[in-house]
Amino acid sequence: MTSDAVTPPVAPADRPRRWPLLIGSVVAGLLLAVLWSYELVDHVIGDTVANTLLDRDAKATAIGGTAAGLLFAFVSGLAGTFTACNIAMVASVGPMSQVEDGRRARWGRLLRPVGWLTLGMVAVSAAYGFIGVLLGDRLPQLSTGVVAGLPVRLIQSMVVFGVIGLAFILLGLAAGRYIPDPFARRPVARVVLLGALVGGFLIGRPYPLFNKLFHWTVETGNPWYGAGAFVLQSLGNVAIVTVLFASLVIVTRGGFLRWLTSRPSRTAAISSALLIALGVFTVVYWDVRLPAMFDHGWFPRMPYNR
Repeated sequence: MTSDAVTPPVAPADRPRRWPLLIGSVVAGLLLAVLWSYELVDHVIGDTVANTLLDRDAKATAIGGTAAGLLFAFVSGLAGTFTACNIAMVASVGPMSQVEDGRRARWGRLLRPVGWLTLGMVAVSAAYGFIGVLLGDRLPQLSTGVVAGLPVRLIQSMVVFGVIGLAFILLGLAAGRYIPDPFARRPVARVVLLGALVGGFLIGRPYPLFNKLFHWTVETGNPWYGAGAFVLQSLGNVAIVTVLFASLVIVTRGGFLRWLTSRPSRTAAISSALLIALGVFTVVYWDVRLPAMFDHGWFPRMPYNR
């Protein structure tokens, strides 16, 4: 048996309750898009974390030198963990558990899935950082222009996160066997793809601290700095999720993974629900709620959101 074929297909009798799970996942994603407060996660949480770790006003203080820039990359990534682009990282926990084959030591169970996720993420973030420096201001993400009342950089966000959100939904539908699952016997490939999608968050991210980092890397004129900085930004993004996953494995002495993988239907249900819910959230937040904030369409607005 190859290392990829560690999770057997879910037999029809062992599949999760399909339609209630699907409906509940979609409703959960819609509710999250309505209730989400970007001011809380971006400004209150994100800025506070960055300012505390850097011991200065992260937005107002210039980045001084390569070492300071790389530190800023990791810290700003850590501070942006719970932004609307990164919350979909939670969906990786279910698929990561499928990579574990039940025979390895506890650290093997932990490091193997995290390593595959990181591989996909680093490949995309490094490539975008390298290319981003070469293209510079030609990228819409660095533009200050406005089209039809929408900032150009946000149009790029809408396109990128719309595609990523749809990818999450398709992966969720496949995990729940609503559609054919090309990763049924390839859980490693599923996790690498999830990592690549997480790395792709940088391609659409409008987070102010990331925008500042991007401008700094372009000003250096060195694409290798761009690649390194973007990798550190992504590593900062996933640090908390990695710690969470590690804690569940270590504290439970592997019991969490054994419980999650003991029944294929349970693993499929959790993976499917998380991927669909967070995929729906990503699409609705970026392609419905965001345009409505600029008077393109309508979306319900909570009192605490502008």
